[in-house]
Amino acid sequence: MYRRVVRPVLYRLGKGDAEIAHEQTLNGMRLLGRIPGTARLGSRVFGSVSPRTVFGIRFPSPVGLAAGMDKNGVALRAWPAIGFGFVEVGTVTAHPQPGNEKPRLFRLVEHEAVINRMGFNNLGSEALAARLAAYGDLGYPLGISIGKSKVTPLEEAVEDYVTSLRRLYRYGDYFAVNVSSPNTPGLRSLQDAGHLRELLTALHSEADSLTVAGLAPKPILVKIAPDLTTSAIDELLQVCTGTGVAGIIATNTTIDRAGVAGHPLAGETGGLSGRPLAETSAKVVAHIHGETGGALPVIGVGGIVDPSDAARLFDAGASLVQVYTGLIYRGPGLIRQINRRLP
Repeated sequence: MYRRVVRPVLYRLGKGDAEIAHEQTLNGMRLLGRIPGTARLGSRVFGSVSPRTVFGIRFPSPVGLAAGMDKNGVALRAWPAIGFGFVEVGTVTAHPQPGNEKPRLFRLVEHEAVINRMGFNNLGSEALAARLAAYGDLGYPLGISIGKSKVTPLEEAVEDYVTSLRRLYRYGDYFAVNVSSPNTPGLRSLQDAGHLRELLTALHSEADSLTVAGLAPKPILVKIAPDLTTSAIDELLQVCTGTGVAGIIATNTTIDRAGVAGHPLAGETGGLSGRPLAETSAKVVAHIHGETGGALPVIGVGGIVDPSDAARLFDAGASLVQVYTGLIYRGPGLIRQINRRLP
């Protein structure tokens, strides 16, 4: 139904502009979330019967919505209705920002892939905090991805992240530190050991202060790029374990184009996601799992366009998985299929 009817309609919106289809999908999900009982009924029909507890949080399903789909949290009541057990909003920044110039989202249909250079377009962490306060209890775990504002110089990046963490701490169940998007100039340099240690130390210090003030402690995770060398990943893991990071999200989008070579859109700048990322993400997840002996939980993301892709990430050692690009090509039925094949 989705692939034969819904998808062709979405792909024609805005003369094929992928971002307009994205916005209309969000509007539809937002309206769905306003129907009483929809999330509860949908989670029973499409959800999982395999809850898992990871870094102290109980997830009703290990299949979540990746950051980037619902940056500003406008449809949070609806996502459980199609089977998601958790949602990650953002990436959100301390300052509101429009993101990069349009067009900035491109479908590579033959490869079931997407290139995006959105640039952390969001309303800012203060606006997200107000929206989450209005929601109240969502009934499922919420992750919040935080990043650096484009207007903030790299030397002031730490305070930028800390500001967002402070504003949003009471509302998230876990926080993802995004230092791996290719679409904010200089951001990936924060994956370097020295910069990352300074950032994580400051975030944990702020979290400790908020906990002393009466808020519950929240796990802090780091989202890494798939383009790091093995030695760079190992160095990053040492920093993460040394600063008390609760888990790793592997991986973000890639700047590599080997999987889409020859496609007319392959030269577009931005991060590539979708099927071409599947093998790389699985290798990174397996390496992290092996290097840490499974002591550092991994959320596997990247390349899930089929239930077998999710299974490969679980087999590689992922405790949870996230989907985004797969929704574009396979529709919400993909989430049900993954949940039904969970052990």
